[in-house]
Formats: sequence, structure tokens, C-alpha cells
Amino acid sequence: MSNQIKTLLLLAGLTGLLMLIGYFIGGFLGISIAFVIALTINFLTYWFSEKIVLFLYKAKPASGAKYENLHEMVRELANNAGLPKPKIYIVPSPQPNAFATGRSPKHATIAVTEGIMQLLDEEELKGVLAHEMAHIKNRDTLVSTVAATIAGAISYIAIIARFSIFGDRDGKGNIVSIIILSILAPIIALIVRMAISRSREYLADETGARIIKNANPLAQALAKLETSSKQVPMDLGTEATSHMFIVNPFTGNAFTNLFLTHPSTAKRIGKLRTMKF
Repeated sequence: MSNQIKTLLLLAGLTGLLMLIGYFIGGFLGISIAFVIALTINFLTYWFSEKIVLFLYKAKPASGAKYENLHEMVRELANNAGLPKPKIYIVPSPQPNAFATGRSPKHATIAVTEGIMQLLDEEELKGVLAHEMAHIKNRDTLVSTVAATIAGAISYIAIIARFSIFGDRDGKGNIVSIIILSILAPIIALIVRMAISRSREYLADETGARIIKNANPLAQALAKLETSSKQVPMDLGTEATSHMFIVNPFTGNAFTNLFLTHPSTAKRIGKLRTMKF
């Protein structure tokens, strides 16, 4: 399935879920209001989801003077991949991690945390940047960012629905609220899971390794990131965006671990180690 179709399905799914919530809250008037809200969110999600995600992580543009070497690496990788140079942002978090976002290669951004800049050496960092460049080249970034924004929007609206129905003095909405929320919780996770399959991470690993013609730097980086990301918590953002990062930034719980969007890091490293150039 192409990423364009996935994006349309995600937007259609958001509209349907919002209208369902609107119906339970306010009947057919609620559906009408929810439909208008859904159209607005769909528009904002497509055109501004990149900015929303960067805002969630308090990311700031990497200054050319301070991060001259980082810009040079990204410029070189973009040339090797045959892509325009993406914008570069810095996430003020000590956790070592990175993600790519943007609706197209012409409107793409790579964001890296302060922690990853301190943890990895230059070759390992280049391997991570090549992985993110691969997501841009493979056009994963639009559906990835849209999925994150939609999952966050549904979570927020579900909370509003819960308080709206629990506020019913007659108490008639309580059972309906529980049913809605019990259905929505796994759907939110499944939307993200369906949007970004684990195979896309394997493909980005492979494509990134081919961009720099060397799989070892990324393999070494993944080993370091797997250990450090568990030791240093991510204190920004939301679990709805976890699939965007090169490694899962959140430890999660027993339920969320059932819907992990990343394949095993050990398996990813194993596949990289078998690549030949």
C-alpha cells in the first residue's frame, strides 16, 4: 500500500472516529459539529503536522555556526541520496535519539536530540542521519507525522468526551463513555501501528547503510542508542509519536508494549551486519 493511500485512510479514520464521538455526546448535532472539527484537523494535520511535532519536542533550528559540522554531514548525505538538503532541528533532551518529519522531500526536517550529539562519534552519527535521510527518500515522513498528529488528537478528544459524558448529571452517559474509551484506546495504538509497519524501519536501515556504503556505523549507533534510551528518559512529547524516532523513546507499559512500532534492535543490527557492499 502506498504512503499516499495510508495518509488518506488515516485522515478518513480520524473523521469517522470524531463523528462517532460527536454522535454519542450530542446526537446528530454532535455529528455535525464533529464533522466541522474533523475537516479543520485534517487540513491542519496535512499542512502543519511537521510544525506540531517539532513544537511538541521544543525543537529549534540548528544554528549554522554552532552546528556547522552537522549541517555539512546532512548536506553530504542529501547529495548522496539525490535529495534536497532537509532542515535540521535540535531537540533539547538528554536522551539520545533522532527523527525525520515533513510532508515531502522538499519539505523535510531531521531533528536530533542534544543527547545523541554527545553520545555518538561522527561516523555513528552519520549512520543515524543516513537512516533518517532514508525515511525521507522512501517517503515515510508524511504518513509517520500524520499518524502521530492523529493519534494525539484522538487521545485529546477522547479525554474531552469522557469528561463531557461523566458530567452528565443523570449518569446515563457513563456506560457509553466507558465503551467508547475502551474501544478508542487500542484503536489509537493500532492507527500508529498500521501507519508505520516495522518493515519500514528495516528498509530505512538498509537504505541508510547504502547511502553511506557502510552498515557498521548505524549498527554501532543502534547498540548505543538501545542502551542509553532506556537509561535516559524522554521528558518531552507523547507516546503517540514514538514510531517517528530511530529507537522507541518511551519505555511504555505492558499494554503499550503489545503495539510496539519498532522491530527488535538486535534483529536490526543483525540484518545490518549481513549487508555486503
